[in-house]
Amino acid sequence: MPQSPLARTVAALQPRARTELAELVAFKSVADPAQFPKSECEAAANWITDTLRADGFQDVALLDTPDGTQSVYGFLPGPAGAPTVLLYAHYDVQPPLDETAWVSPPFELTERDGRWYGRGAADCKGGLIMHLTALRALKEHGGVPVNVKVIVEGSEEQGTGGLERYAEAHPELLTADAIVIGDTGNFRVGLPTVTATLRGMTLVRVQVDTLEGNLHSGQFGGAAPDALAALIRILDSLRAEDGSTTVTGLAADATWDGLQYPEEDFRKDAKILDGVGLLGDGTIADRIWARPAVTVLGIDCPPVVGATPSVQAGARALVSLRVPPGTDAAEATKLLAAHLETAAPWGARVAVEQVGQGQAFRADTTSPAYASMAEALQEAYDGAQMQTSGMGGSIPLCNTLAALYPEAEILLIGLSEPEARIHAVNESVSPQELERLSLAEALFLRGYAG
Repeated sequence: MPQSPLARTVAALQPRARTELAELVAFKSVADPAQFPKSECEAAANWITDTLRADGFQDVALLDTPDGTQSVYGFLPGPAGAPTVLLYAHYDVQPPLDETAWVSPPFELTERDGRWYGRGAADCKGGLIMHLTALRALKEHGGVPVNVKVIVEGSEEQGTGGLERYAEAHPELLTADAIVIGDTGNFRVGLPTVTATLRGMTLVRVQVDTLEGNLHSGQFGGAAPDALAALIRILDSLRAEDGSTTVTGLAADATWDGLQYPEEDFRKDAKILDGVGLLGDGTIADRIWARPAVTVLGIDCPPVVGATPSVQAGARALVSLRVPPGTDAAEATKLLAAHLETAAPWGARVAVEQVGQGQAFRADTTSPAYASMAEALQEAYDGAQMQTSGMGGSIPLCNTLAALYPEAEILLIGLSEPEARIHAVNESVSPQELERLSLAEALFLRGYAG
């Protein structure tokens, strides 16, 4: 199919997109000063601020949010009377995990096998580049036909709620007729997909203590209560025999009626080892989009190297619980905390601390904005029909925006398809998806303007 003038412009902008994405990926913008200097996030925020100003945005500002991080805001005026569209992305990223497991350096955008590798390439620095590319293309073809607000969050991955609290305190700032969240992704490469639901989440630290201090395992082991063993038992109680999540009082039997996820495809996407089974029951879509899921993110205990023969006095874990639409995250947090405390063996002392929390989200896919997006995606993807899926991850800001602006239409698209391996080592983005989605967003903004 011959390319339209707009499509040719988007294609011509791809070298600039790659250059700018490389500059953004180079910032080690993990919003946790215990892991990376805060200056890395500040430098990324300043880069975005300078870029928005250079692209003609007005009222560009660094917003100091209550969790100690910064979000970046800018406004691009459109024609008088045009609708306003808010474009969202986040510049903070997950830590790189084991840097030695990366084929190329995590903070150096590297092209390999037709993909661009680097932490944040898809999640979600690429989302910002998608927004910028769409707007730049429109400027070369008559101008941007809507008023545009851009908000780029600085702590989405940490779930600390900085931008949510800021938006609640300044509700006029992000008002819009439509909101495009550029932080999800296609069901797979080449299949245009909007996300209809997001699971919410709660994040807690659980501390277990049994002794005043460590004891010699030969002298006291066998009778002295081991805090690490107690923690292991507590964590094991969060799963049934088949591996499904079991938090006392939390429903875990919902079903997903939309797009299905074949088990063979899921095993391939997740790179599950031969002979290793899957967790839970029901369809794959039930398990990852419609039901709660607990994950132990980390445990503080002695490493194997350097370990001594000791009964441990204390141990700590970080536990994540994803909750589906229809489940209140605050109530889920209470149930999780009660479960962890009740499951403690031998009278071990348990303290549960909430670290982060976000509500689940369900979009109205019958809105006019979705009709415009369906047309835009179909054109950008050479006639492929838009699909609607769920997403097991969380974007806490979505519910805040939905509550603040109940009339706004919220759409979720992005670059995080399965091959992107977001949150894992060797994260990457498909340049073809970046080009297609940039075009789709430009077409959407043109169509939405009417």
